[in-house]
Amino acid sequence: MAKFDILEDLKWRGAINQETDEEGLRKYLAEHDDLSLYCGTDPTGDSLHIGHLIPFMILKRFQMAGYHPVILIGGGTGAIGDPSGRKTERVLQTAEQVKHNEEALTNQMKKLFGTENFEIKNNADWLGKMNLLDFLRDYGKYFQVNNMINKDVVASRLENGISFTEFSYQILQAIDFHHMNVNDGVQMQIGGSDQWGNITAGIDLIHKLEGSDRPAFGLTIPLMLKADGTKFGKSAGGAVWLDPEKTSPYEFYQFWINQDDRDVVKYLKYFTFLDREEIEALAKATEEEPWKRTAQKRLAEEVTKFVHGQEGLKEAQMITEALFSGEIKDLSVKQIESALKSAPSAETSSEAKNIVDFLVETKIESSKRQAREDVSNGAIYVNGEREDDLDFVIDPAAGFDGKYVIIRKGKRKYTLVHVK
Repeated sequence: MAKFDILEDLKWRGAINQETDEEGLRKYLAEHDDLSLYCGTDPTGDSLHIGHLIPFMILKRFQMAGYHPVILIGGGTGAIGDPSGRKTERVLQTAEQVKHNEEALTNQMKKLFGTENFEIKNNADWLGKMNLLDFLRDYGKYFQVNNMINKDVVASRLENGISFTEFSYQILQAIDFHHMNVNDGVQMQIGGSDQWGNITAGIDLIHKLEGSDRPAFGLTIPLMLKADGTKFGKSAGGAVWLDPEKTSPYEFYQFWINQDDRDVVKYLKYFTFLDREEIEALAKATEEEPWKRTAQKRLAEEVTKFVHGQEGLKEAQMITEALFSGEIKDLSVKQIESALKSAPSAETSSEAKNIVDFLVETKIESSKRQAREDVSNGAIYVNGEREDDLDFVIDPAAGFDGKYVIIRKGKRKYTLVHVK
């Protein structure tokens, strides 16, 4: 049986932007069963968001094809900060912040990649042991300042200025690639399109120190843009995080299910492990029956399951169905907070009130006349129950631990009323 062609698969998915030596990489893959490759992330925060996820999805594909992925947590470089994509200097973090972020990111990566055929390394283990003279003698002399200035990531910063600290970042990243190439047999680095200069600097260093025939390859992924030209990865509420405490599985699921028809096939290729046949069938369904949103549902299922597991997906689907049907009585307080985080909100006191007065005081209805009309017509639901009795009394302590009263007006219009 022919070996799975990972590079052709990545090309079909539109996931390759630049390669340093495609012919050499193909030759290496044809002649060797082993390929170790890495992608790095600096611990500048305690969670990745979905924009960060893109290169790690490529790394996961190599893992599934039988190759050996390595995640590099930048405990050393993270203390300095990558100038990529920035117009100003990064605020340096404390050692305690870096350590906390390292641990959080390590746990996230273990969840995504499992425990077999996978390693996590931290560049603080070697960069932290290097003194200044070793850095200058062993590595600094191999980097020409004029070449470093011409790298896109540095050139874009020259007008506003860049410190020597951030200027030296590409040397440190090059040292990482060289160290892992020599000590861990890592032959390839993957990164976003803004990492091209750092990746090529590492390959140049490997070839200068170990010989030009030493296997060392680089691959970058394209900048992800939405159909409207804006950058992928943000929602109305900001970044979409992998940490369920920052972005709940329900919110995460909703982000994917609400994607534009023009983008959904591209995202299926990038963010799921579905094969070409199934993705092409979903593309056809989107073209012929877009109102069913079949592709969006499949996308949301696959990515939510990958990041949050089957339990996270199950909860997201359960909350989605509860809101759609109006059967919200069995949702927990935490699930309600997640589900209605972006819904209109109001406040009320803990005292019981007549339904008409309650609707007007919380500004859900503009007048008592309109409130009476909507209640009488059966358009008002209190905590999931339709209430058409004008004498009904709402007791804020009656549901959701006395924290919330949930009013639904019509089919979908929810208001989360906070009990003060």
